[in-house]
Amino acid sequence: MQGGRKVRLSQPQQMMAQDRKIVEEAYAGDIIGVFDPGIFSIGDTLCLSNEKFEFEGIPTFALEHFARVRQMDTMKRKQFIKGISQIAQEGAIQIFQEYNTGMEEIIVGVVGVLQFEVLTYRLENEYNVEVKLEKLPYEYIRWVENKDEIDVAKIQGTSDMKRIKDLKDNPLLLFVNSWSVGMVLDRNPGLKLSEFGRN
Repeated sequence: MQGGRKVRLSQPQQMMAQDRKIVEEAYAGDIIGVFDPGIFSIGDTLCLSNEKFEFEGIPTFALEHFARVRQMDTMKRKQFIKGISQIAQEGAIQIFQEYNTGMEEIIVGVVGVLQFEVLTYRLENEYNVEVKLEKLPYEYIRWVENKDEIDVAKIQGTSDMKRIKDLKDNPLLLFVNSWSVGMVLDRNPGLKLSEFGRN
């Protein structure tokens, strides 16, 4: 679905308990391990058919903790972007950008604060990048469902609202409290917000 391309699987392995064997064929329900050279994402479908498949998206759960992440050494920008992007692909974190900017400012969202420690540890030990986390006061995130009908830049927000976007350029809003979510909906008739995004 994501790439729409043909791939050759290198030694796909079927797993059953601790046993593994290379397989030529697999069926729905089989657990197969494939080597990922960086082209697969959570929710991708592999099949022999030439038909295009589009399954309903996998829900992205509402995050509760946010932090701005900066690398300490500006010379390690490539490693930083590569590391944080790969960790996000695994689903451990979600990364966002300031609205109408590039990757200069990266905001990380997690479900539990322990994930921040995992992120910093992995960036330092696997990618040799030391980072600084600046925790943000936001606790509520909402996806703008009708982004094609509404100009996100013109949404009348509250003083504690922040506009951000995910890596697929979907607009989102961050709020400090639930009262602000309701106030923004009241101030912007027709605005539709969702607590759950879709990949």
